[in-house]
Amino acid sequence: MSFRTFLELVEIRTKIASVYPFMLGTLYVLYEYQVFNWQNTIIFFLAMLIFDLTTTTINNYMDYRKATNNHDYDFRKTSNIIGQKEIPELTVIILIFAMFFIATGLGIWLVFRTDLLVLLIGFVCFCIGILYTFGPVPLSRMPLGEIFSGVTMGFGIFFLAIYVNAFDAGIANLIWQGEWINIRFNLLEIIQIAVVSLPCIFTIGNIMLANNLCDLDEDIRNHRYTLPYYIGRKMGVLLFNVLYYASFLAVVVAVLLGYLHPVMLLSLIVILPVYNNLKKFNQEQVKAKTFVIGIKNFVMINASLTVLMALSVGIVYFTH
Repeated sequence: MSFRTFLELVEIRTKIASVYPFMLGTLYVLYEYQVFNWQNTIIFFLAMLIFDLTTTTINNYMDYRKATNNHDYDFRKTSNIIGQKEIPELTVIILIFAMFFIATGLGIWLVFRTDLLVLLIGFVCFCIGILYTFGPVPLSRMPLGEIFSGVTMGFGIFFLAIYVNAFDAGIANLIWQGEWINIRFNLLEIIQIAVVSLPCIFTIGNIMLANNLCDLDEDIRNHRYTLPYYIGRKMGVLLFNVLYYASFLAVVVAVLLGYLHPVMLLSLIVILPVYNNLKKFNQEQVKAKTFVIGIKNFVMINASLTVLMALSVGIVYFTH
């Protein structure tokens, strides 16, 4: 197995969906709490990335198995390299377990460096990540796929990137004393973090929604009943549009509430290219032509927010 083939198997190009929430969360903890633990940040990044690679590999392997069992080789999509000379099936299985145990080990190490709340949140994210692609009815093949992907990655990664740096800043904690386990959290801090993470949640959910809209007819033939099946293509496209505009609205609200620096409002300049992309997507939802619009809009919105968040950090540090 070549390195190029490995990158194709884990779909490395899709990992921007987890990297941007990580970068934004890391920058936000610098902006809001003025703390940074580079060891915890690196450990978390590696654990997050490797687990993301693991879930993608499981997804491709499950697609391969279902395609083989149903003799539906067109359904394999990116997993069609499995079983050929490039990547034997046994190698894929070993790779899945190896990456899973490495990610788990890094996560446990991070728990010892922080507190038990990281274990709880990490466990929930691990379960969602596995069930997202594995099991008799994976979450990705249900009408809740957009919610689970958006919240788990958009909020979960964003929150953990903050928490591994500021676990002692009074955001939340989990205390285990004898027979009692107490979970406490500062409601206002959680609401603030949630509001700031909304653009990540919405734009990540929209990647899933774009995929499901483009695959709607094929999914119905393969008995995969995703959100567009239940709400219809027209409402699905409308939701796709609304979530992008809601992302910009969330930035405005966060600035008005004092959660973000006013410089973040400069991110609104990408509304025009996002609007132009949406016009193309609204005309047709075809995987080969317009699915990439979900990726482009995600990158434009989150890249602008990342740059401006970094600028906000610079302003805070140079003015104090």
